[in-house]
Amino acid sequence: MYKATGHLFYRPFINDRNKKTDASVTFLLFIRFNLMHPKRLNMKLIAVLLASALCISANAQLAVNPVRKISAARNTEKIIIDGDLKESVWKTAPVATDFVEWRPTYGHVEDEKNKTEIRILYDNTGIYIGGYAHEASKDSISRELVGRDVVGVNDFVGVIFDTYQDKINGFGYYVTSLGEQFDAKYSSNGEDDSWNSVFNSAAKIVEDGWTFEMHIPYSAIRFSNSKIQDWGINITRRRSKSGKQLMWNPVDPAVGGSFLAQFGTWTGIQDIKPPVRLSISPYLSAYVNNYPYNTPGTKNTNTAFNGGVDIKYGITQAFTLDMTLVPDFGQVQSDNKILNLTPFEVRYNENRSFFTEGTELFGKGNLFYSRRIGGQPLHYSNIESELKPGESIAKNPTETSLINASKISGRTASGLGIGFFNAITSAQYATIELNGKESRKIETSPLTNYNILVLDQSLKNNSSISLINTNVTRAGTDYDANVTAALWDLYTKGSKWNFYGKMAVSQLIGYKPAGGNKDGYSHSIVLAKSSGRFQFEFTQAFADNQYNHNDMGYFTNNNYLNNTLWASYRWLKPGKWYNRINLNFNLGTSTMVKPWNHQYVWANTNGNVQLKNLWSLGASINLNLEEKDFYEPRVAGRVFIRPGSWALGGWLETNRAKQYYVWGQLYLRTSNQYGTNGQDIRLGNQFRFNKKLSISVEAYMEKRNNNLGYATMYNADSIVFGRRNRITTENTLTVKYNFNNKMGISLRGRHYWSKVQYQEYYELLNDGKLKALQGGITENVNYNVNYFNIDMVYTWQYAKGSFINLVWKNAISTFDEDVESGYFKNLGNTLGAAQQNSLSLRVIYFLDYLSFKKRG
Repeated sequence: MYKATGHLFYRPFINDRNKKTDASVTFLLFIRFNLMHPKRLNMKLIAVLLASALCISANAQLAVNPVRKISAARNTEKIIIDGDLKESVWKTAPVATDFVEWRPTYGHVEDEKNKTEIRILYDNTGIYIGGYAHEASKDSISRELVGRDVVGVNDFVGVIFDTYQDKINGFGYYVTSLGEQFDAKYSSNGEDDSWNSVFNSAAKIVEDGWTFEMHIPYSAIRFSNSKIQDWGINITRRRSKSGKQLMWNPVDPAVGGSFLAQFGTWTGIQDIKPPVRLSISPYLSAYVNNYPYNTPGTKNTNTAFNGGVDIKYGITQAFTLDMTLVPDFGQVQSDNKILNLTPFEVRYNENRSFFTEGTELFGKGNLFYSRRIGGQPLHYSNIESELKPGESIAKNPTETSLINASKISGRTASGLGIGFFNAITSAQYATIELNGKESRKIETSPLTNYNILVLDQSLKNNSSISLINTNVTRAGTDYDANVTAALWDLYTKGSKWNFYGKMAVSQLIGYKPAGGNKDGYSHSIVLAKSSGRFQFEFTQAFADNQYNHNDMGYFTNNNYLNNTLWASYRWLKPGKWYNRINLNFNLGTSTMVKPWNHQYVWANTNGNVQLKNLWSLGASINLNLEEKDFYEPRVAGRVFIRPGSWALGGWLETNRAKQYYVWGQLYLRTSNQYGTNGQDIRLGNQFRFNKKLSISVEAYMEKRNNNLGYATMYNADSIVFGRRNRITTENTLTVKYNFNNKMGISLRGRHYWSKVQYQEYYELLNDGKLKALQGGITENVNYNVNYFNIDMVYTWQYAKGSFINLVWKNAISTFDEDVESGYFKNLGNTLGAAQQNSLSLRVIYFLDYLSFKKRG
């Protein structure tokens, strides 16, 4: 099931693509036959698929809840946002009440002692929302100071607007019982909780609940300039201690598709005009960095001063320009680095705010991996081969420098979303030394331009079609890259069935290994049932052996035909001992396309349940049949016959709203040969001392005995595999203290240790089997790797949209071939190694055009 990143909703109503279509047995057989033979897939077939889906969309229906309405009323007096609701105008404002429970017991209307009353007004400046969340006593309120854009265990109320009533895109504004804010943007991609807006809010605890006020300026939301408008609206309330979440307009969890399709309506909004939306956020930052180089001519401590600006400008009422000039990302959270023994790149999270905020359009088709921008230089790994006799590498930067980045995005009143993204990185060079002196520089990455264009048209029935193009253009003789994809996401009326997919073509222009251009094709096509207690999904994914979107996206491999089946059954109505139960079954198979060759078959069944005491638990069983692995050998055309394996395990977490919260998981794994087995153990706990202070500790251990994998090359042409024991531990400590709802300090410490010891070596034979290598190898390929990081952050929101951040970062990394046996001795050695320390101060000030205009 889909789990929202921001914890605002743990919702089945934006499914993990748990949606799809049904027409007739004949139609499904026709689709199945053609999809199993990609060479038959042509534009006629695509036209038939789209026409069939549209016919299904026109005929199939599902009963939905009636739409509630609330009339728009103008504010007639000054409202001070203090959470008190003391202004007389609130008494005459239209009220939204009689909220309906969404979970755990869908359909129950709230009782009088826990009643929710939300009043809405508007004027020429923005929208006013006042609310009274009743409780039996204030002790029933769950409250925790966690900082902006963090939910924690807080009770909250949120208002979500679908300003264009396309039932796909929305803006959400939330406030907790302690007055902390968070916001989110909604689209067909789900919930984007990294999106930020600037609005005012305040809350107040009272004897029988809590009250709040919000003012959302029109500059914080997008809408049309029609004289009279109706907006989609829903209001949600979470009561954490009871485990309940309620909605003003009922949202049936059995109905698939976007939850915005089950919104009410805010009617009769008149004579509002989108204001000039212009804000500038200049910043200044200062750094003190220390690393013990202890070499002549190189300072151990250095300082740096930076300045830049972020700009947001409303080009029209629908489209916004976001730009960052001379950006500084030195304060972002450290990556969770790991030892990677796989043939594929590790995908790290994006922590740079510019690349996470408001990027829902650019994420369509999964073609954009923002870490490519400012990432590792194109020729970083090729410098060794370009050295001349006597030369050595003095400096080879691992990142390129971002000069600027900008994005334009928005949606017209007719539902056409348009997104344009552009970023430029400067050329990067490696410094080469000869006899200890700098001799020359080698370009590792040219001046590069990254570009994305997206067109996304909303259709009726919560449907959409999209076109996306990504382009990377490099100066000089290096190749350029271009990818274009068409996407469709079609629902039947009532969102009971769904047919969606993607067709993409890639082109590497001037790609020297291919002697010119390299063109590829890929598609994914999905048919499924997305509503009701029983759901299923059939997916086919295909990529030929030339397809590649790696230059701007995350990409592992091509040349495959994958077919998967997912089926699920859900108990949504609480029983005597449970609130809800989910059972899932997955089955998948993969085939190499050229040459045609079977790769693997896998199956999984899993289930999870939430108990009456709000504890959750689950279990899973996985089965992998014998696999032909064409990637582990690291040489094209070679294969490794990987033995079949199975795994089983489960997880448990207690009630998150309690003062003490515990979670854990245990998985056992075994293989059919070589005595391969393993265990995964995770245990974490969090203690909230009070509403200001909390501490959490999580420990993870992954153990692999007699694991088989690539080790090295032998005699330049023989591939050596090894049977190895690997133990990985990861311990994380998080401490949070918030002084108030505008100021807080947090500390996050992480130690990752992975050690690998080879027990026996094998030669990989041409048939994919292994033969013991007599005498072993002379090279030491054991690993003892440590990553230790501390991120300590003090944040103060000293004015609306303005922040002061003081950050201390500590980083240690060690990479040895001598394996240490004891954890604490290894940790001591790690802490005694060279450390990178950075102390930085960053000041951001939010300047809004409307505020300046108001001041004259």
